[in-house]
Amino acid sequence: MRPDPRRPDPAAPLQPAGTAPPAQRRAPLVLRLGLDLLIGVMAALGQAPWGLWPATVLALAALIWRVATAPSARAAAWRALAIGAGHFALALAWITQPFLVEADRYGWMSPFALLLTALGGALFWALPALAAHRAGWDRASRAAAVALALLVSDWLRGWIFTGLPWALTGHIWIDTPAAQIAAWLGAPGLSALTLAAALSPVLGSTRRGMAIGAALSAALIAAAWGAGLARLAQPLPPDRAQIIRLVQPNADQTLKWDPHWAPQFYDRLTALSALPLDPALGEGRPDLVVWPETAVPFLLNEAGPALEDIAAQSGATTLVGIQRAEGAAWFNSLAEFTADARIGAVYDKFHLVPFGEYIPWGDALARFGITAFAARHGNGYSRGPGPQMMQVEGLPPFQPLICYEAIFDRHLLRDQRPEWILQVTNDAWFGTWSGPYQHLAQARLRAIQSGLPLLRAANTGVSAVIDARGAVRATLALNREGVLDAPLPGALPPTLWWRWGDLPMLALMALAAGALAIVRRRGH
Repeated sequence: MRPDPRRPDPAAPLQPAGTAPPAQRRAPLVLRLGLDLLIGVMAALGQAPWGLWPATVLALAALIWRVATAPSARAAAWRALAIGAGHFALALAWITQPFLVEADRYGWMSPFALLLTALGGALFWALPALAAHRAGWDRASRAAAVALALLVSDWLRGWIFTGLPWALTGHIWIDTPAAQIAAWLGAPGLSALTLAAALSPVLGSTRRGMAIGAALSAALIAAAWGAGLARLAQPLPPDRAQIIRLVQPNADQTLKWDPHWAPQFYDRLTALSALPLDPALGEGRPDLVVWPETAVPFLLNEAGPALEDIAAQSGATTLVGIQRAEGAAWFNSLAEFTADARIGAVYDKFHLVPFGEYIPWGDALARFGITAFAARHGNGYSRGPGPQMMQVEGLPPFQPLICYEAIFDRHLLRDQRPEWILQVTNDAWFGTWSGPYQHLAQARLRAIQSGLPLLRAANTGVSAVIDARGAVRATLALNREGVLDAPLPGALPPTLWWRWGDLPMLALMALAAGALAIVRRRGH
């Protein structure tokens, strides 16, 4: 006769009233929440400037385990939300800095910006966890579904609400040889490496199985590392003869538009541009001088008196980050000031920072004093026409990118091929802790993906010369004024990613989703 499960076992030890059996006891909610937040913070340590990628792999393995073993889909979502909040709170901590530039006016918004950004990023982990938990039928299938869902979410984060592909799970590899697989599979390929390495140990149901999974994870990382080393061992094309000068004025953002300081920063730009060329690079003047984003205190429309001054000081064509007006519209632009004191080609930034460079419903909100931070004039910038090629006499054609645009690989021109990429930026908005270094890392990734050298001129740093495989040839450190003179590195042939974009990885994601669906159907 089978015992009735509804009746207590007389042989079982008695439990005090109101307590659960030991197997059913759970840690207090505060401790569980604290653990999840700590896992999330640990997951962010692989990002620049820390570069502790093993910490990220281990933390994401803990995330997958926590979600896969959750008692319900709702619990899985809450766990992922807490872990994601910890991750994005640390990885995107620089988001507080723009509000502190005018702290007396906007400083009160700073903690709310961090909280909302962390929770907004965490939703990109919580919603996939919710869906994956419901899609799985056991712990292993849920774990695999979680890893795949997070991979898809990483890709979608570059598109939804204009996109913010910052602190992706794959960015932890940018400073390692494994980053070279982005030349074939792009940023999603790096995220796939991270999540596959985190997933493998979780699939095991025993200690031996988990150990085998950990060995597979190590083998996967080693294979990616080896493939990267093999690509790095191939010779690069020779440098070009043209010498580029990147000017870093180190203009403090809190003082940049101050009537007393603005002329001094302008004089600093012209003085740095007039410095003699490094004798090791030759005699004469650079072939091109580059000033950073919004470098000058006047509009392009009012640049007439400065044209001859800049031409005389630089002794070469100068690309100037500048603002301009066209009727009621204002643009964040990069303009060519020719060596004979004319205005040449002009490029207008088209992917603007929400709330930083434009405000949704800006005209209405301006009545309440809410305007974009970065726009010096008007209530915000207008969008330029889109990605384009720029040609300066005596130099190979290049693609200009202004600041934020460089974090989007989808903005790289692929229907026509430039020979190098130029980024002008003002990373003073990002503070001095993590933001500028993460921005630099993403610029390196664009070089790896495209096989093109990338040069970046930053107001306060980090200005850099990056070769076609993402290696940093030379830099100007953060919060330092100076110039960086370097020959233009050569370009590699088009990479697989350049030819096909994210299509190969999207196809692999679809195949993985299909395989999970087939296994689930057969399992039922």
